[in-house]
Amino acid sequence: MLPIDERAIRASFRNASRKESSSLTLPPGFGELDFSTLDYLGWSDPKMPRRAYVVAHREDGTPMSVLLQQAEQRTLARAQCSWCEDVTLRNDVQFFAARKAGPSGRNGNTLGVLICANFGCSANVRRLPALAYEGYDREAARELRILRLQEHVQGFLRELEV
Repeated sequence: MLPIDERAIRASFRNASRKESSSLTLPPGFGELDFSTLDYLGWSDPKMPRRAYVVAHREDGTPMSVLLQQAEQRTLARAQCSWCEDVTLRNDVQFFAARKAGPSGRNGNTLGVLICANFGCSANVRRLPALAYEGYDREAARELRILRLQEHVQGFLRELEV
């Protein structure tokens, strides 16, 4: 992920009002983030229960920020994240819904997704996978997982704008 500042985050929201984007609270330690290890930036707003945000760069390099609403249900400990598809970690997974951008969103259309509750997908896919068999290329498997995460996030962003 390319580095991004607070102003660019607030300006890049596609499914939030100006009031909603101006009231967001940045994640703790935002100034010290290493963007080179992130495929997207995601966090829950500590001041607004059930509200979360995701920021990613679209395929053309422009940033896109998305407002998510956390479902009222408890976290799902036995579900698989739709983005990182990690099957070995016991991370909690949470259902989030995002209002679609433009007229579709104003008509009430949303898009739902199961994501790691702590938004740790980037770290999950960068761990070396277990040795599946003799000669298994763990580095190539890790690179493939990183690419798939990026594809899933890009697909989610594209769906929000349809």
